[in-house]
Amino acid sequence: MQHKPKRSRAIALPNSEFRARATEYLDFLAAWVKKPRQTASVVPSSRFLARLMVAHIDPTDGRVMELGGGTGVFTRAILKTGLPPEKLEVVEINPAFARGLRRHFPAVSVLETPAQIVSTVAAGEAGQYQTIVSGLPLLAMDRHMHADILSEAFRMLRPGGGFIQFTYSPRPPVSRDVLDALNLDVERVGQTVRNFPPATVFRFFRRGE
Repeated sequence: MQHKPKRSRAIALPNSEFRARATEYLDFLAAWVKKPRQTASVVPSSRFLARLMVAHIDPTDGRVMELGGGTGVFTRAILKTGLPPEKLEVVEINPAFARGLRRHFPAVSVLETPAQIVSTVAAGEAGQYQTIVSGLPLLAMDRHMHADILSEAFRMLRPGGGFIQFTYSPRPPVSRDVLDALNLDVERVGQTVRNFPPATVFRFFRRGE
């Protein structure tokens, strides 16, 4: 008796999703080649990491800001929470990434402004933001930059708001000295090995809130 060969059961992505992911990868690789320290990885963040990054967002609870939008992996996850696009602002200083973000998310405001001075162009006022999601490569920055970015972020965040940051290290990417100077603390949100490289997510918050 002859057995028919088994067919492999590949999972096909819809054409539009496949094209989007392929474009994200090529854009990200091009940015890494040009500025490896600024981009920090050779592949975009995974959807598994994105889920951890947006876990604290309440879509009915006010404005959200994303720092370092890149190819839009976190942007897409933020919008999937149900947050209205007009309540989201994405900060991206790489012109190619910024163009891509505007193309893929036309209803979202994209700000080509350094994170340290984003309050000067933000649509919302200081103290109005529930969460800031950061894809910035903090491990490639010095402690003075950390202090400037976090100071500006917590100027924008309301009481109880959180700054969500991922890193490729199991330890927080900001030193205890910087956190003490800004009266901030940090907690571990989670880790995913289904990312390349494996990533850990931390939440920074004001002490006593």
